Amino acid sequence: MTKTLAGNAVIGQSGGPTAVINQSLVGCIEGLRGCDAVGKILGAHHAVRGIVNNDFIDLTDIPQDRLDRIANTPSSGLGSSRDKPDQAYCKKIFDRFAENDVRYFFYIGGNDSSDTARIVNEMARQDGYELRAFHIPKTIDNDLECNDHTPGFPSAARFVAQAFMGDQLDNAALPGIKLDIIMGRHAGFLTAASMMARTRDGDGPHLIYVPEVAFDLDKFTADVDRVYAKHGRCIVAISEGIHDSSGESITAKLAENVETDAHGNVQLSGTGALGDYLVALVKERLGEKLRVRADTFGYLQRSFAGCLSEVDQREARASARVAADLAVQGVENGSIAIQRVSDSPYEVKYERVELSDVAGKTRTLPLEYIVDDCDIDPSFRTYLAPLIGELPTIEQF
Repeated sequence: MTKTLAGNAVIGQSGGPTAVINQSLVGCIEGLRGCDAVGKILGAHHAVRGIVNNDFIDLTDIPQDRLDRIANTPSSGLGSSRDKPDQAYCKKIFDRFAENDVRYFFYIGGNDSSDTARIVNEMARQDGYELRAFHIPKTIDNDLECNDHTPGFPSAARFVAQAFMGDQLDNAALPGIKLDIIMGRHAGFLTAASMMARTRDGDGPHLIYVPEVAFDLDKFTADVDRVYAKHGRCIVAISEGIHDSSGESITAKLAENVETDAHGNVQLSGTGALGDYLVALVKERLGEKLRVRADTFGYLQRSFAGCLSEVDQREARASARVAADLAVQGVENGSIAIQRVSDSPYEVKYERVELSDVAGKTRTLPLEYIVDDCDIDPSFRTYLAPLIGELPTIEQF
């Protein structure tokens, strides 16, 4: 613990937007406003790109009523970026901090964002420049180590659950085979959330495929055939990140010209190729006359305004407030982790963890939740239910 620093603060929002990332932004602002040593509070316009371009939004004196409206608005209010800063990029960030007397840096994002905070913090140490660098968690994939769950995931999971409730009803009214592709490159939490749509025996999704286990095309078509023979219909939840036994993404295998982002990740969410391919495969193997359709939820899952989780809103704001409080108290750096204390009553605590414990690491869906490589165990409900809140009530004949 060291002294409280006098200087300016920068807040950035990185990676894919979420429904509650602005709650984190506002929580951080609120925490910093309570410290006289903090001068200007600057928002990095489009994340690290805004920092290196000296493109900042002054957040210091924005009225509270406007902040509250921003907090309740989905997506990244400051704008975001997919830039992956290396050492040279982070040196530019650090230079801009020195030019602008920035002593507090808060980066809201996933594991790559925590790595950026880590690198900048290490540069400050090497130069003897006093800086407080904090990572504030955000990702709909729910894949950050040390966290029970991450801000953004509960609202996205609520969207997935409600989307499947509607799709399940649609499929029951007009039977056929329906394939829905869900976000999740390496972690299947979001796809697993589809199981919350089941309200009675026989409800879909009947099959759920996540990237934690290898996806076998022969088993997939056999599973669909089995379910269709039993129910006369079949609805399937499939993670965009499914891969074969060698670890190669099924989507990457389909693409002639594979598009990648700055992090080297194959583009998965901006294409319907996986759904189209699996539809064609099912028809080829099980019958051309079958009614088979696919939807790719894609970016709709991230910032949908109608499915906000109250828990998600509250925790996103609180975790950022904790980061700001620790920084002004003199803690040098860290990542804030949400850790569950109990299921009933639902309770969490916010813990500071080392940046290196989160940076560049990926948490995946525990294998205990995966059944026969094509379903999710009912015990997952205990984990997810308090996060997404009460779902709409439906009635059927």
